Amino acid sequence: MSYVFILPAFALVVALLVLPMMQNVYYSFFKWDGISPPLFNGLKNYLAMFTDPVIAGSMLNTVIWVVFTLVFPALGGLVVAVFVTGLRGENFFKSVFFIPLTISFVATGIIWTYMLGRELGVLNGVLALLGIPLKPSYLTSVPLNTFSMIFAWTWQQLGTNMVMFLMGLGTIPRDPIEACIIDGANKWQTFVHVKFPMLAPITTVVITMAMVNSFKVFDIIYVMTRGGPYSSSETLAISMFRETFTLFHMGYGAAISVVLSLIVILISAAYIRRMTKRDMLYY
Repeated sequence: MSYVFILPAFALVVALLVLPMMQNVYYSFFKWDGISPPLFNGLKNYLAMFTDPVIAGSMLNTVIWVVFTLVFPALGGLVVAVFVTGLRGENFFKSVFFIPLTISFVATGIIWTYMLGRELGVLNGVLALLGIPLKPSYLTSVPLNTFSMIFAWTWQQLGTNMVMFLMGLGTIPRDPIEACIIDGANKWQTFVHVKFPMLAPITTVVITMAMVNSFKVFDIIYVMTRGGPYSSSETLAISMFRETFTLFHMGYGAAISVVLSLIVILISAAYIRRMTKRDMLYY
């Protein structure tokens, strides 16, 4: 009888998530422009991805995004959480890093497009005031455009990871920390040997979320460069959108989304399984 209460939520999940996913997989085996009747073409959409140079570049850019969004937002969130804890004016610094989190991705993209503009951008304006005769094209030069957007993403996401790690640091019991200090360990040794291992569950969540979000990042890239110039900053999510809604290659776009989803699921599942086994051995 208790299962009756979850039926509305279950029905919504099936209608809004499961069925569209199954429909997307179905159309990935068809050649379809969204208007004409779909034409079955088997695995041709998937095979075409392996010979498409744009998709190869998108995959490389996606890998770059994943690597650097793990290094900067995730690691940066941990560093900020550790250093602001117990610091004078702690709440002020937490607020400073948390405020970008309240801004939407689209607004973040607009802000940093204005900041990084070549002629009227704030950053180049500051360089001109300092007498530095440089006007870098942050959003049109390769690979500077990709790293400029990663910087904007880091600025927006750092607060999320900071909050997660602050939650983890707040749950660490005082006894092992005090015992470590009594044994003569300094702050660095205490963090490495006591605090960081106990942050493993939170670290797993942060890393998994960072990977999933960086694989499907869309808003900031689309607002700042639209994947350009010449698809140089395009990721798989942007390729999927371009093929589906700009070129009306619905079947090909569906195939890209299926591959992207499989990559995210497999990598996330493998990482969570590995970290779970390690935590079980640790405890």
